[in-house]
Amino acid sequence: MNEIVFMPAHELARAIRERRLSSREVLEAHLRQIKRYNPSVNAIVTLDEERAWQRAQQADDALGRGEVWGPLHGVPVTIKDSFETAGLRTTSSYHRLIDYVLEQDASAVARLRQAGAIILGKTNVPRQSMDIQTVSPIFGRTNNPWDLERTPGGSTGGGAAAVASGMSPLEMGSDLGGSIRIPAYSCGILGLMPTDNLVPISGHIVSLPGKPRRTRQMLVAGPLARSVEDLALSLAIVAGPNGRDWEVPPVCLGQPVERSLRDLRIA
Repeated sequence: MNEIVFMPAHELARAIRERRLSSREVLEAHLRQIKRYNPSVNAIVTLDEERAWQRAQQADDALGRGEVWGPLHGVPVTIKDSFETAGLRTTSSYHRLIDYVLEQDASAVARLRQAGAIILGKTNVPRQSMDIQTVSPIFGRTNNPWDLERTPGGSTGGGAAAVASGMSPLEMGSDLGGSIRIPAYSCGILGLMPTDNLVPISGHIVSLPGKPRRTRQMLVAGPLARSVEDLALSLAIVAGPNGRDWEVPPVCLGQPVERSLRDLRIA
């Protein structure tokens, strides 16, 4: 089980596609890890266990029919609690949103689902993601899994702690002033703050729902993981225009052209 929970997301996906692991086995291993470590780390604040089991069964059944949903087929992932998730509460650690549930996903969450990922749960944030540590007025403090007396950083501190402790292989976070970078550094994992407007940010809560959006520049959605390959894979999944965010240009993320060292000049 320990080997499974520390496999990178892209390796888990390959093992599931090749039938060396089932999605249910992968989910079971992560749920055991959550049961063991989450009480002390307090990284995952909303666990969608029942629907995750249903989706894992569907993922295995689909493979039995020769169907592959996408590059993250059957892989459990976690989502920062500032992204709207269909049928699952999104609080942004704000008391007025403690029972806030929508029937639609944030753009980045929808694309992870479309790629075959299973939404395992939501991770802790400070109130409205506005702190470089993670102390929620609703859910309490998230602790660094390497040292419970220290902070995991913020504001994607719950997600970074979950990935570092093997409770999740991949987290979708967000960053304005360090909210991916600081937790990744603090927890010894990898995080990526993409170029502004490369990834649609619709469905991410900083301002209260229904209120004017107060942040339009520099706020980005991006992944946290334990491997560079996972960052590249997940960025390719969530990047690109969605028809909702007018700030996102109609430019899709492509693979860089390979060039030999002989063709490069250094100035």
